[in-house]
Amino acid sequence: MTEVTIRPMRPDDVPVVERLSGESFLDLDQRMQRRSWPEPQDRSEARRAAWVVRTRHFVETDPGGCWVADDDTGMIGMATSFVRDKTWCLATYAVRPGSQSRGIGRQLLEAAMHHGRGCLRGMLSAGSDPRSARRYRLAGFSLHPQMFLTGTVDRTAIPVVEKVREGTPGDTDQLDSIDRQVRGAAHGPDHALMQGMWRLLVSDSTTGSGYAYVDDQSRLQLLAATNRGTASRLLWAVIADGPAEQTIPHLTAANEWAVDIGMAVRLELHAEGYLGLRGMTPPSPYVHNGALL
Repeated sequence: MTEVTIRPMRPDDVPVVERLSGESFLDLDQRMQRRSWPEPQDRSEARRAAWVVRTRHFVETDPGGCWVADDDTGMIGMATSFVRDKTWCLATYAVRPGSQSRGIGRQLLEAAMHHGRGCLRGMLSAGSDPRSARRYRLAGFSLHPQMFLTGTVDRTAIPVVEKVREGTPGDTDQLDSIDRQVRGAAHGPDHALMQGMWRLLVSDSTTGSGYAYVDDQSRLQLLAATNRGTASRLLWAVIADGPAEQTIPHLTAANEWAVDIGMAVRLELHAEGYLGLRGMTPPSPYVHNGALL
């Protein structure tokens, strides 16, 4: 067995890191595939490009949280993490197929977690791989099952939506304030990244405030609000603007308000993966992003 070196990730590593993670997640998706689901596909060119931009952002804002593993064959593992206020988040974590079960994942996770050693809280979003779930649990994370809604929207069930507007960079301070109320930490520099990639919707009224990001296909990427009424208004706006076939990801039992809305428009509910938390309860009303959390 060759010697493994754990070292900080460099900006010029990112394209190789993207391909390593893409191959690893495709292999995992194929192993965990349910028979009734479509065949897993590798990332599209557009998703690869967005993944590279996001990972370079992590390397630039939190170089101490980004690590790779090398042996004499090249790069065999990677982990990206970041700290926002006093919350540590694991963004992405993968070991190349064929190099697993050698302790590489444990070493990478330890290096990334050292970056958050002074944090009060921790967050990560994981798939259904039982090996990963075990590793996160042993690292002290509570594992909260996640759900997602998917299917064809019944548009006759969508109400008239008011008090939702297009957001601008001028809203960022308000977004950070909402983040701190709901999940205990602002997204900080991540908002500029998200506003460069996605459309921002904002709802602010005398009863509450919130925001949602949607991608160029009108798919929900993240939602946060100070109360359920505002969160519901935003989710209804996302669904109303979206296509016939929609998916609402990353729901926990703490966010049944979102499950109820999805069921109202006849989407199907499925279970998939875990939200791992340390030092905190599941944020609500909140629909997290898989990597930016």
